[in-house]
Amino acid sequence: MSLVDPGPPLSMSSTDRMALAFDAPYVVDKLVKDRIADSIADATALFDEAKKFMLLSQNCGDAVCEMYSVRVDEAWHQFMLCTTEYSDYCHRFFGKYVHHSPNTAPSSRHEACEPAKSMSFVELRERYEAFFRQPLPDVWYDVRSVSAHRRVVNDEVGRWRVVHTGGEVELINASGATVMSVNDIAGPALKFIAGTGVFYVRELPGNLSHQEKTALIKALVSGGLLRVIA
Repeated sequence: MSLVDPGPPLSMSSTDRMALAFDAPYVVDKLVKDRIADSIADATALFDEAKKFMLLSQNCGDAVCEMYSVRVDEAWHQFMLCTTEYSDYCHRFFGKYVHHSPNTAPSSRHEACEPAKSMSFVELRERYEAFFRQPLPDVWYDVRSVSAHRRVVNDEVGRWRVVHTGGEVELINASGATVMSVNDIAGPALKFIAGTGVFYVRELPGNLSHQEKTALIKALVSGGLLRVIA
């Protein structure tokens, strides 16, 4: 059940469509150059979604759109770094500068009474699909972007232990709870993960294939134990 009032049905204006059609090859090229995107097509898709998020955040009524994709957020950030072009874009299509923190919902009622409610990922997806008349693309699901060439972050580096039990190896968190148990062949990879803050999936040691390394990292990302970064 949605906790945020969806409000009236959303529809795009001609200005909205022009905002989505805005072309910024300098942003796309930067995304590829900085290895945030794997290709021009990937970079274009990320930039398109950043524009869509900005547009949706201006049409969320009394709710706050939260950013749930690290990669889409990075595309937005790269656009912001082009300060003149970004400012011109915002004022041309939104009538104001859109700050990176998406607390942009009009909220005279909330300012007087209560904080605006933030959308959950499910609520964001519902509003996105209603507004743009299409399913939320895969780039919004960070776990689906995990590949051998993706970087990930362990925010708990140094706080995990790896314990061998028979033919398996367990990943133990700071509270002493087992958060993952896998075949002993993945032991070197788990030890590396537990002691490394930022790494590429392909860097995992041991006798795992790229497919097995990717599957291991996907499981940890899905469980909220690792973060994907661009």
